[in-house]
Amino acid sequence: MPLSDHEQRLFEQIEQSLSEDPQFASAVRAQDPAHVTRRRLILAGIVTVIGIGAVIGTVIAGGEVAQWGAPIGAVFMFGGLILGLWAQRRGTNVKLKAVDGKATRTTGGPSKSAKPGGFTSRMEERWRRRRDNGDIF
Repeated sequence: MPLSDHEQRLFEQIEQSLSEDPQFASAVRAQDPAHVTRRRLILAGIVTVIGIGAVIGTVIAGGEVAQWGAPIGAVFMFGGLILGLWAQRRGTNVKLKAVDGKATRTTGGPSKSAKPGGFTSRMEERWRRRRDNGDIF
């Protein structure tokens, strides 16, 4: 349903006043799921590069340093990769939160159990077809 002219003007005034408030903008940006996911992916990339650099550096240095440096670098490398995968997976489960943190709600996306081609959706579709066709059993 389209907004009336008066409602549209009020909406634009509210939008203008909110965009001018730097504290509100920074609070919303800090809670933005896409921003948080991007930050986590960058951190995961940095940790992974540090791990790869540690492994390569200790192998080049050789000697006693390679005995403890390479395993530590490998742990950082795989930890960064796991952190990146975790951040990517969490980024797909988008949740919106209120700025002050009092209220939360999920977006209208599909839940984990209701995958587009999953078992649950197939059973729901069968149930709908059965009801529409008038079949009892």
